[in-house]
Amino acid sequence: MRFLAIGEAMLELSEQAPPLWAMNVAGDTFNTAWHVRQLAGSQTEVAYLTCLGQDPFSDRIAGFIAAAGVETRFIRRDPARGPGLYAISLSEGERSFTYWRDQSAARRLAEDPAALSAALSWAGMAYLSGITLAILSPAARDRLLAALARARQNGVQVAFDPNIRPRLWEDAAVMRAVIGQAAALSDIILPSFEDEATHFGDASLADCARRYGAAEGRTVIVKNGGQDVLIAIGGQQIHVPLTPVTPVDTTGAGDAFNAGWLVSHSAGLSPEACLAAAHGLATQVIGRKGALG
Repeated sequence: MRFLAIGEAMLELSEQAPPLWAMNVAGDTFNTAWHVRQLAGSQTEVAYLTCLGQDPFSDRIAGFIAAAGVETRFIRRDPARGPGLYAISLSEGERSFTYWRDQSAARRLAEDPAALSAALSWAGMAYLSGITLAILSPAARDRLLAALARARQNGVQVAFDPNIRPRLWEDAAVMRAVIGQAAALSDIILPSFEDEATHFGDASLADCARRYGAAEGRTVIVKNGGQDVLIAIGGQQIHVPLTPVTPVDTTGAGDAFNAGWLVSHSAGLSPEACLAAAHGLATQVIGRKGALG
C-alpha cells in the first residue's frame, strides 16, 4: 500500500509538570500517518502532503516527519508563511485547544494542481479530514476535491474523517456542504458520533452511517468516544459494544483509531479484528499526554 495523508502538521504545546511545556509535532492527518508508519510493514510506503514555511520551525517539522519514516517528497515550502501552533488544555483527561494558525503555510497545500496530481498519482490510498478542507480557501477546496475525484476514478481509495471543527469554517452551511462533498467521493468514512449528532442532527449511530452512504456501498465506521461502535461494511451493520477507558489525554485518539482501522482493513482482516486493533491503539494513546506521546 502507498498511503498518502493530506493536511496540516503543526507545532504542539503539551503541558507537563507545571510550569513546563513540551513542544512536539502533531496534527490530525499527520497523527494518522505517523501511526500507519509504525503499524504497517516494510512493503507499505507512507507520505505526507502539506505546505510548510522556510523557517527553522518548519525545518523542525519536516525533520520530524522524515525521522518517523514518512516521505516528505510532497511537502511544498512557502517563503512567506510558517507553521501553525496549538496548545492543549486538559480537564480530567478531556482536552481543549488554543490555536495560532491563521497564517499557516498549510493553508496553501492545494495551490499547485500539478503537485496535487503527482502526489495522488503515487498514492494507493489518500486520506484527509474535515480539518484539511476547513483551512483551505474555497477555490483550493474545489481544487483538492476535484483532484481526489479524478484519482478515485483511476483506482485510488479515498478515506475521510469529517473531524468537525466549526470554528475553522466560514459558517455551518458551508461546513456541512463541503463535508458532504468529500464524503460522496470517499470509499471509507470515519465519523465521530457526538460531533455528527451535534452538527447534522443524527439521532443514532445507524442514522449517521446511512447519511454517509453505507447503503451505497461505502464503508462507514462510526466512532463513539470509546463506547459502542457501528461498522457498516458490505451492506451489513455490525454494532460492537466497547468498555470505556478513563483517559489521561484524549488528544489524537480518533486519529490513532483511524490508523489502526485503515492498516488492518488494508491487510484484509475481519471487521472485528480491525476494530480490536483500532480500539487498542486509541486506548494506548489516551493513556499519555499529547497526540503522539
